[in-house]
Amino acid sequence: MTWTTRPRSEIGGLAAIQAGTGPDILLLHGVGLRAEAWGAQLDGLASEARLTAPDMPGHGESPLRFFGTELSDYSDAAQNVLGNLNGPVLVVGHSMGAMIALDLATKAPDRICGVVAMNAVFERSAKAALAVQKRAAGLDGETPVDPTSTLRRWFGDIGSPERDACCEWLTAMDPAAYKLAYTVFAQGQNPRRDALRKLRCPALFITGSQEPNSTPDMSRKMAEVTPNGRALIIDGAAHMMPMTHASQIDAAISSFQSEVQS
Repeated sequence: MTWTTRPRSEIGGLAAIQAGTGPDILLLHGVGLRAEAWGAQLDGLASEARLTAPDMPGHGESPLRFFGTELSDYSDAAQNVLGNLNGPVLVVGHSMGAMIALDLATKAPDRICGVVAMNAVFERSAKAALAVQKRAAGLDGETPVDPTSTLRRWFGDIGSPERDACCEWLTAMDPAAYKLAYTVFAQGQNPRRDALRKLRCPALFITGSQEPNSTPDMSRKMAEVTPNGRALIIDGAAHMMPMTHASQIDAAISSFQSEVQS
């Protein structure tokens, strides 16, 4: 599919794309991306739900404004969008968006009926934590993002329309906003084990079998800790599976939605 820019409206202080009718699903993207990263889901699930995909602060067409340096600042921004939707809402997050979605579920349990956390990190090893923190420290907040290493981690060395779209979004992003978001992602400890144990809603943890950072083992461990959690590993997928493995992701969301929003 193509990943062209779509019209937006302002919802809860953020620029957002909406599509479809039915029960509400909130889609939260990861660092350096924008609402169009959910393009396949906005098209594939529009007959089943009303989907809202905001540009997170400093991404896409959403301003950074005066923004804090904690994950909770991003989940507070998402909660403002959530307040404009009809509950109960299914929240779906990818990468840092998964961290935000899980944090949001602890803040607004009465508004959320389920969480789908894709490519979420959990209890990084010391080596992995050092690597991601080193990448964050190397950002100066002024130089435009060089997406080369990021795209290699996400897609390997194979070209594709998905890779080209991510390259465009990364290079177009405000360097200061990218540094802030990536630093929050690198230094954050969310989701914490104690928070997962207290999660009231059903949670589906999805990652790819080829994902080296938010690994299958991480998803399985989060599912084990969460009272009503389960894990799904998409064979052959890596980090950008909402784009690269859209049919499997759409099917997983649709099935989970039928369960939690019935």
